Amino acid sequence: MSSYQEFLNERDKIDYLIQKGYKISGVTENLSGAFVEFELQTEGEAGTNEKEVLHILTADARKYFSSLIIKQRSVV
Repeated sequence: MSSYQEFLNERDKIDYLIQKGYKISGVTENLSGAFVEFELQTEGEAGTNEKEVLHILTADARKYFSSLIIKQRSVV
């Protein structure tokens, strides 16, 4: 798979979670990529939070989620 196709795949996964209402709650970077933590706050009985973690490998996808973090912080 080309690196551009890998980026598109990772971007689609990020966009899917964002569209479902998840927000980026944390990022852990290491030599094997970035682990992006997403959190969805539900207004259920205990106010539980659903969490998802994506392993992002491509540099373009890292730039993409970085721009989403900046956008997310400017809205708050």
